[in-house]
Formats: sequence, C-alpha cells, structure tokens
Amino acid sequence: MARHRLEAQKARTDRRDWAVKRRERTRHLIELGGLVIKAGLVDLVDDNRATLYGAFLAVADRLRGEDRQQALALWQRKGKRAFEAESDQRER
Repeated sequence: MARHRLEAQKARTDRRDWAVKRRERTRHLIELGGLVIKAGLVDLVDDNRATLYGAFLAVADRLRGEDRQQALALWQRKGKRAFEAESDQRER
C-alpha cells in the first residue's frame, strides 16, 4: 500500500513538473510574440509569417557573422531606450 502511494505521489509530482515547465515555456513564447507585435512587425508585413520568418533568419545570419557583438550592442541599446520611453509614457 505504501509503495503504491509513493508511486502515485511521484507520478503526480512528475506531472506537475511537466505542467510547470510547459506553462513556463508557453509564457516565454507569448512574451516573445508580444515583442514582435510591440515592435510593429506584424502590421508592417501585413501579418505575413513567411516575411517575419525571413526577417528573423536575416537577424540570425547577422548574429552568426563577424559583427555579432556590434549588432547585439546596438539592438540592446535601442531596445532598452524603447522600453524606457514606453515606461515614461505610462507614468504620465
């Protein structure tokens, strides 16, 4: 009896761990999708997913290139400024 209870408890824990990881992954994907929308990309390409994917591939190619660090620094600064500007707008 005790063994069955332990096995059942372990199975519940395994399912909970799986569900937590799935929820974390889902939240992460939703946040990334929100960034695509926030940047205005969906509207700019008329919600054409092939175009968005192609743009993402171009970004990935650049990040594999020699100017990776410069591109990352530029995009990080630009993104940080945009988040700060948005935050300032909300505070007003």
